Amino acid sequence: MKSVLLVGVDGLQPAQMTPGLMPNLSAWAAGGVTFDNHHSVFPTVTRTNVVSMLTGRYPGGHGLVANNLLLRDFDVGRAIPASKRELTEVMEKTGRLLLAPHLADILDAHGREFVAVGVGSNGNAFLQNPNAGRSGGATIHPEFCLPDGLHDELVSRFGPWPEKRPEDEERLSHALRILTEYVLGERSPAAAMLWCSNLDSAQHATGVGSELAERSLAVVDRQFGSLLAWLERSGRAADTDVMVVSDHGYSTISGTVEVAAWLRDEGFPPAGRQGGVVAAPNGGSVLFYVHNRDRATADRLAARLMRQRWCGALLASEAMDRIPGTLPAALVGLEGARVPDLTMSFAWDSTSNRHGFQGHIYSTAGALPAGPGLGMHGSMSRHEQRCVLIARGPSFKTGLALATPSGNVDLAPTVLHILGVDGGEDIDGRVLREALAGGPEPGSVVWSTEVSAAERLVEGGVYRQRITVSRPGKTTYVDEGRASLDPA
Repeated sequence: MKSVLLVGVDGLQPAQMTPGLMPNLSAWAAGGVTFDNHHSVFPTVTRTNVVSMLTGRYPGGHGLVANNLLLRDFDVGRAIPASKRELTEVMEKTGRLLLAPHLADILDAHGREFVAVGVGSNGNAFLQNPNAGRSGGATIHPEFCLPDGLHDELVSRFGPWPEKRPEDEERLSHALRILTEYVLGERSPAAAMLWCSNLDSAQHATGVGSELAERSLAVVDRQFGSLLAWLERSGRAADTDVMVVSDHGYSTISGTVEVAAWLRDEGFPPAGRQGGVVAAPNGGSVLFYVHNRDRATADRLAARLMRQRWCGALLASEAMDRIPGTLPAALVGLEGARVPDLTMSFAWDSTSNRHGFQGHIYSTAGALPAGPGLGMHGSMSRHEQRCVLIARGPSFKTGLALATPSGNVDLAPTVLHILGVDGGEDIDGRVLREALAGGPEPGSVVWSTEVSAAERLVEGGVYRQRITVSRPGKTTYVDEGRASLDPA
């Protein structure tokens, strides 16, 4: 019986997937399908994209719209991080965490299993199968497991998890051993995921293309080579489809903005007061929530943002009733029950950093290391919207590079299709049929590129923004969004 293995490489850019930096992955990719026009969802942050991968829904549809966010159905006055503790509290108080069916839940309803193993953040791991504690499948992470008793069982069998280190090879090797010996070797789930956070941690800490980043790429590549060798030795390669995916690309920080301090300086009171604003910083983007969804406050905030050199594309929810100069959140898939009132991508450009990697952005200063020269993501920069997808196995064509657009929302529907499981009727993504053996020729996929624009006269000039999306059929992929403040 076929199975699918998803391998997530956090923060991997197409430009980094070279024979020199990743020889095992590059050689393997040459025999499969490379998606050369693959997209993140916006905001280009990990937890939002992981949920889009595993639900097939845009962020507005699944409700986990950022790494830091305000959930009005949980707490109307406080932004929270999407960590395991806070996410568990959301589940306990509201009765549900995600607003759309998860791949794990769909498989469980059909008597199949999904198991996730990861060494990223505990919030990311939790979102890879949040209901595993009460339904089928499992989530395995250095800090916890779902179901709860599994953690002690695995520690007893495989030993304690190694301490986190800069390249973190010991932890990833430990995760790979659990994945191959226990998850794939014994449980044989219909679908599994391995999440590698090594590169992301390195690029946040020391920059895109830094020595530590290159060492971390080598770690991931070595462990991926070990995984391929195990699949061959065990005879699993013949019936396992492997899909390697990244959640987002990367940029280099050009400058930082203390958004909470800026709001105070601009005269916006804190949450709970008339005219108050809560900001949820997400690296290259910021989510804004106004008190009682007051449109006048949101309009004033939008006009103040548009005057700043660091303000990029700016989106407004339907509830804000077309604030001048903004574009609708629905354009990029953010509209939904938990949509922010305003969402801002920081300004970006395509200049190269000192290691030759393109893309600079402004960034919030928050929990992650943030300063000029360090790595960041979260914006609508084309260098972050473009990410990696490679697929190889019995279900896929061979030796093919695709220029047709694809996105992280396409993983869940494609996995369900491969496994012959129903349940994707409300999914936003599409089955990547042009990549599948026996599927249509790539040239038969009809798609278009569309540009939406808006402008507004503000103090200091005219704010102009443009968002470019690609559309094959009903599915939308964000190519980029940018803005400028031009002389009036």
